[in-house]
Amino acid sequence: MTSTAAKAPVSPVPDPWSLPLDTFDPSDASIFLHNKHHEYFRRLRKEDPVHWSPTGPTGGYWSITKFNDIMAVDTNHQVFSSQRDIAIGDNPPDFSPSNFIASDPPTHDVQRKAATPAVAPTRLSELESLIRERIGALLDTLPVGEPFDWVDKVSIELTTQMLATLFDFPWEDRRLLPYWSDLATSTPIVGNTTVSKEKREGGLMQCLAYFTKLWKERAAAQPTFDFISLLAHDPATRNMVDSPMDFLGNLMLLIVGGNDTTRNSMTGGVYFLDRNPKEFVKLKADRSLIPGLVSEIIRYQSPLPHMRRTALEDIEFRGKQIKKGDRVVMWYVSGNRDEEVISRPDEFLIDRENPRHHLSFGFGIHRCMGNRVAEMQLRILWEEILRRFGRIEVLAEPERIPSNFVCGYASMSVMVHR
Repeated sequence: MTSTAAKAPVSPVPDPWSLPLDTFDPSDASIFLHNKHHEYFRRLRKEDPVHWSPTGPTGGYWSITKFNDIMAVDTNHQVFSSQRDIAIGDNPPDFSPSNFIASDPPTHDVQRKAATPAVAPTRLSELESLIRERIGALLDTLPVGEPFDWVDKVSIELTTQMLATLFDFPWEDRRLLPYWSDLATSTPIVGNTTVSKEKREGGLMQCLAYFTKLWKERAAAQPTFDFISLLAHDPATRNMVDSPMDFLGNLMLLIVGGNDTTRNSMTGGVYFLDRNPKEFVKLKADRSLIPGLVSEIIRYQSPLPHMRRTALEDIEFRGKQIKKGDRVVMWYVSGNRDEEVISRPDEFLIDRENPRHHLSFGFGIHRCMGNRVAEMQLRILWEEILRRFGRIEVLAEPERIPSNFVCGYASMSVMVHR
């Protein structure tokens, strides 16, 4: 008699504990696509926390996987440089836009300083009521008791609205912003090859042309607090537009930075609370937990899994010999689960002590300048959700994106309940 018992599906990702350690390449986007990356990094933290992988996207690289080691690299820009690139591989030289996060002082400092007023605390306090109004209006349009895609209808739309505000971007064209963001992160070096090289470069040149027009308009007008006006009027950056690749690189930095962290945390938070119903009960009983919830979402999601540096000199680091020119990758997504620093790191706990002690925004001079924007949007979103809904039910596992640079979601079917 033939057995009719169903066979368990074979995982497309190898069990990390069965692989020889010297073959480990955590930059493989498939382990992120299938949400298997945490077990790979667990083994590295345990057995080889400073690990050499010879087979990265553009050659060998070091993986830094423990919380305190990542901080040590991130805060030492004198030895570990951002100048060449911040992703795990090197961009192709024929199309390699530069930006201030992929620069060292003084370039980094003057360009970052020029853009920062757009996201300063005083500016955000002025925008809070507008953000709350927009979030409330969008949530009121959601179909109660009917399935819909949370990623498209809520996460993308809300982050796009915020980006349009920070750039003072034409409202009717705002969906170009996440489109360009997705193009910027669709590259072989981050594992995402869903877009052809020609389409990517063509789309980003469209972005450059669009913003060059905006730049000329803002430069001729009185200065305001949007990103383009700030850069166009600051003496240190007003000629940036004359170097098209530098201008494009900084545009993509600001767009991707403002899009991916918040967009994927908005989705991740819904998913985590659905999978951890006891935490949602806590939240409904005590809304003062919302700020802690926001930080826990960002830690647990780790929206940008890594940043890369390049060693400027030979250095012994945690017993390993890192040579001048070696790529050094800080895996924030691993440090955020470091058992030696974070208590019960694999649990989603909205009331943990010191919830902002995580790596998702980086440290040192490159710490994310928009971190308060992300936290504010998420805080307001959950405040408004709790006023309207008794539950957001996740109907199926979300579809994730194939990338080692963005821990992101392509779609997630949900249903909201009063």
